[in-house]
Amino acid sequence: MSFLSASEIAAIWGVSERSVRNYCAQGRVPGAFLTGKTWNIPDDAEKPARANAKASIEPNALLARLLEEKRAGVHGGIYHKLQIELTYNSNHMEGSRLSMDQTRFIFETSTIGFEGESIKVDDVIEAANHFHCIDCVLENAQKPLSERLIKELHRTLKDGTSDSRLPWFAVGDYKTLPNEVANMTTTRPEGVAGEIGELLREYDPKAAHTLEQIIELHVKFERIHPFQDGNGRVGRLIMLKECLASNVVPFVIADSMKAYYYRGLSEWNQERGYLTETCLAAQDRFKTWMDYFRIPHGE
Repeated sequence: MSFLSASEIAAIWGVSERSVRNYCAQGRVPGAFLTGKTWNIPDDAEKPARANAKASIEPNALLARLLEEKRAGVHGGIYHKLQIELTYNSNHMEGSRLSMDQTRFIFETSTIGFEGESIKVDDVIEAANHFHCIDCVLENAQKPLSERLIKELHRTLKDGTSDSRLPWFAVGDYKTLPNEVANMTTTRPEGVAGEIGELLREYDPKAAHTLEQIIELHVKFERIHPFQDGNGRVGRLIMLKECLASNVVPFVIADSMKAYYYRGLSEWNQERGYLTETCLAAQDRFKTWMDYFRIPHGE
């Protein structure tokens, strides 16, 4: 029998190398074994069937805890962790230079107080605004997704930034100028309202959804790219909301997963596994948080 490396198997299966290593570590690839830190995988190994894509949690258990901790001002719980992890990673993916510790400091103290380095004012404002966006998501998690809420998330995120002072930048409203994402054209400004409306009709915000349906909503939203800036962050906030609405374990795309995430977005039509596996890996990480804080989940 011949053996291949995790990277070679990843290319064959159409998933990330990280996903292959996770499969092996979980014992889901018969015959795979470690030599030092290197996985040796049978060349005829089959890609494991994806575990329950819905990954249901007990009804409202996570959302109830998040809201309880938010309203009680609990520090050090899962609400605290979600705020810092999602705000740091989502903003950092879009160019923020704040560190995780600086993001935590802003959340915990509502002050800046950094010494010996230059900090962009917009990075601080958008971090503080993003905390409010997460609160907005939690308070509206069980309401159907709407254009009003999508625009409210954008308004909250960009309020008070330098962008908000530009005459052509529509804070809390759809873009006025064409834009691109990853060298791909997006919906023209005049077509955004119609395409967002059609997207919501196809998605049916009043129904429960699987993880894959939520990811597909995200892909379509990002390809419309309805706002002048902030589309990725608003899109990831929408995914958080929809996971909580459908009792699906949510996830935070870490900045270290950015390359896999962007590849998955760009190649969704050809291979959905890239983005799905990235989100599943992030979801597994979120489950470890839930286990630590003793919040039940379906797996």
